[in-house]
Amino acid sequence: MAIRRNEALECLQSDDLIGIGMEADAIRRRLHPDGIVTYTLDAAISYNDPAADADTSPAPATPFLESIYREIASRIAHGATSVTLHGQVPANRQTLWFQQLFRKIKEQFPTLWLHSLSATEILHLATNSSQSIYDTIDHLREAGLDSIPGHDAGILAESDWLTIHRTAHKLGVQTTASLHFGSGETLDQRINHLESIRNLQEETNGFASFTPHPTAIQGLEEATAVEYLRTLAVSRIYLDTIPNIQSSLKTQGLKVLQVALRFGSNDAGSILLAQAPNAASEEQVRHAIRDAGFRPMQRDALYRTMFLN
Repeated sequence: MAIRRNEALECLQSDDLIGIGMEADAIRRRLHPDGIVTYTLDAAISYNDPAADADTSPAPATPFLESIYREIASRIAHGATSVTLHGQVPANRQTLWFQQLFRKIKEQFPTLWLHSLSATEILHLATNSSQSIYDTIDHLREAGLDSIPGHDAGILAESDWLTIHRTAHKLGVQTTASLHFGSGETLDQRINHLESIRNLQEETNGFASFTPHPTAIQGLEEATAVEYLRTLAVSRIYLDTIPNIQSSLKTQGLKVLQVALRFGSNDAGSILLAQAPNAASEEQVRHAIRDAGFRPMQRDALYRTMFLN
């Protein structure tokens, strides 16, 4: 049974890091008793292009589509099973343009999983198109949108972010959630955020995973590895109805990842293909998972398929 809000706050305030980690690890073992740690090979591709953004037609132009196809094909050749299309929605861009883009991509790559468009981007599209959030997500879903990333949550209260994810869940579109902490918020605000996520999960059961991310803000002291691990563990304990807790590999690195796997995390997150040269490779991640005492396994975007490799 999940702990109460005040108990979660006490855990964030506690100095008993090992005890909290052990409790989180017990929940991880209950939910994932097989000793498998998953990861996904993902491709993040921008939909912004100077020529495309200036185009006011309702459908993407052929040269732009061909460039997207080439990028996707290159990532698939290296093992990607999903693509995250991201960017900033231009003021003239409406939902119909993305419907055409998604349909064209799905025609070319029928098995590709489109994990794309944050709540912020969807809200811009709804506004630009004079549509309801429901209709916007429904049109995108019919065109091929498979799931929605939750990396833009901020620190939540009742917000458009929650409305968009609630609507997506009602339409059968699963999403992910996150917490960006270390931006000057209080511990109470962090718990408020977790509580908002937990309440929506209890209502819809639509979140596939949750990821806490330390945020580096100029002028503020960066969160330590200890603070990260404590927040990760409390997230696992408090959000026990969300099946997967993802480590923040990009911000924490391989060594902290190994510890995080004993603090409630069961997933190493996305290994973004075509990243910076110093980014962790798939083999490095797999090696780190094995050294931590687990079996690495590639997954799809929403943990539905495991690939033995």
